[in-house]
Amino acid sequence: MRILMLTTAAALAAAALAACSEKTEDHAAAAADQTSAAAASAANDAAANSQAAAAQAGAAAENAAANTQAAAAKADRKIDAAAHAAAKQK
Repeated sequence: MRILMLTTAAALAAAALAACSEKTEDHAAAAADQTSAAAASAANDAAANSQAAAAQAGAAAENAAANTQAAAAKADRKIDAAAHAAAKQK
């Protein structure tokens, strides 16, 4: 968001300076190109970071599900063992 605002401000400044001279126009155009490239790079980085975070969250959810299943299976075994021990005592 901040980069977008900076890009907009730089583009407006570049447009204002464009009327001064041909050399200024060239510099303003170069600055606008650089700010556009920086904004695009920041957007790509944000997308990549979001995808990485989503992948990590997905992996954590899968791990939690596997741990829950393992705990449920262990609880079932303990219940069966307790029931078997109780049946032996009768």
